[in-house]
Amino acid sequence: MHGLVTRDASLPLVEIRDLHVGAVTDAGREVEIIRGVSFDIAPGSIVALIGESGSGKTTIALSLMGHARSGCSIRSGTIRVGPHVVTAMTERQRAKVRGTEVSYIPQSAAAAFNPSRRIMDQVIEITRIHRLMPRAAAEAKAVELFKALALPHADTIGRRYPHQVSGGQLQRLAAAMALIGDPRLVIFDEPTTALDVTTQIEVLRSFKSVMASRGMAGVYVSHDLAVVAQIADRIIVLRNGIIEEEGLTDQILNNPQNNYTKELLAAFEPKRHEPQALDSSEAKDRLILEVKSLSAGYGRVHDGKPAFKALSDIDFRMERGRNLGVIGESGSGKSTLARAVAGILPPYDGQIRFFGNELAGSLRDRQKEELRRIQIVFQMADTALNPARSVSAIVGRPLTFYHGLKGSAAEKRIDALLDMVRLPKGIKHRLPGELSGGQKQRVNLARALAAEPELILCDEITSALDTVVAAAVLDLLKELQRELSLSYMFISHDLSMVQAVCDDVLVMFHGKLVEKLPAATMVRDAQHPYSKLLISSVPKLDPNWLDSIERSPELLAALADR
Repeated sequence: MHGLVTRDASLPLVEIRDLHVGAVTDAGREVEIIRGVSFDIAPGSIVALIGESGSGKTTIALSLMGHARSGCSIRSGTIRVGPHVVTAMTERQRAKVRGTEVSYIPQSAAAAFNPSRRIMDQVIEITRIHRLMPRAAAEAKAVELFKALALPHADTIGRRYPHQVSGGQLQRLAAAMALIGDPRLVIFDEPTTALDVTTQIEVLRSFKSVMASRGMAGVYVSHDLAVVAQIADRIIVLRNGIIEEEGLTDQILNNPQNNYTKELLAAFEPKRHEPQALDSSEAKDRLILEVKSLSAGYGRVHDGKPAFKALSDIDFRMERGRNLGVIGESGSGKSTLARAVAGILPPYDGQIRFFGNELAGSLRDRQKEELRRIQIVFQMADTALNPARSVSAIVGRPLTFYHGLKGSAAEKRIDALLDMVRLPKGIKHRLPGELSGGQKQRVNLARALAAEPELILCDEITSALDTVVAAAVLDLLKELQRELSLSYMFISHDLSMVQAVCDDVLVMFHGKLVEKLPAATMVRDAQHPYSKLLISSVPKLDPNWLDSIERSPELLAALADR
């Protein structure tokens, strides 16, 4: 068959030689995205591709399946996976090896699953497409993978729909979908990006265990150096489509030779936020948000209360110019709290007061000016941005709605907003699907800034950004705060990001507020067992950190008990 070679067992599983990938810009100009990249992957080895947004990480990973994003194409070079020369194969031939020889775990499992189909039907779909086994055998194999990936209720979870499982569970189910065809190479495209730290540990442990037990090789695309340290044998550092540095994980982390690699490592821990000194006599005047006895939930309402109570009796205060962090694992109520404050999810009990005025529970009942003053930046840019609208239309909508801007005045402001979030103005004619994950999240932020709000609810806004860009966005948030007297409610699973932005922190657990802490001293002052668990679950730049978790009965017990 065309595209097949006789493979020497001593050769690497994957060989990439002088790979060039190009694209055509909106103006019709040809640009080179990947410029002469070459590297190997040994059988059973995991290689990490790291670098900031736009460095070519995902482009290279997708090329291993012979795939290129819209507008892009593999111009030259060779890619071999096992006996298959991917660059010499037809599209029909490539389709036959996707899922069986090489498979892909996406960054956003939520976007990868069809919400209208049961999980089991989607996980085993590859076995039907390639006629690998009967359905009963495929379902039995899927259950085995669910167990290996430490999913709860492994025998029955496949009967659920995607919206009925947590984000961490859905990410592991996406892994099961990728692994069911027994591929030799698995591509991980930032699969733990949007997960909280405790869930991330479970996912990483399960990934590492399954890959090792099955002897599979992997390509791990990530901007999170601490995650890479736990799972990769080798690291390749990319910038602007070329390899800046390559080496063993320990060498890259502890003895980098390249200046750009050193810059990435330096950005791993952003500079901590310095709290502003408050004058107690001004505190009352500075009160921006006050939440009293707030309770909210989902499902059918009975006797005025929903079937599922996601928030219970939450109390806190925010002062103007100060930032409040909200931390906790998936399902703790962090995002629900932001949605309740925004009016997206009306609470069934309690009050929300903004600058002393009580807000209606539902955004439909709030005044236009109240809507403008509180904006929310959603976690999943994939689902928050309309895929059929251009960046210009997305960012321009609040300009027209809140400020009446149209035509050239709106275009000028759109350019300024894109510049604020470090995006070139030429990107405004593109669709969200033509952007990287980091670029989409920055468009998400630009849309919120367009309203000129006073309070921004930031729901995991740095989770999809590489370390350098995330640090730049944090600097941007601080700069905007100084200039516009903004306040942020910063929801995150990244404790270093919370410490870099916030003055105070709320710790959420099972819909309840279990502890309030100053951000600067939360590591030292945390008293609640769950707060301590969150802090101890933050990955370190140490390749042995995840293994040390396996040797810590106390932490494993705490993870299991939560």
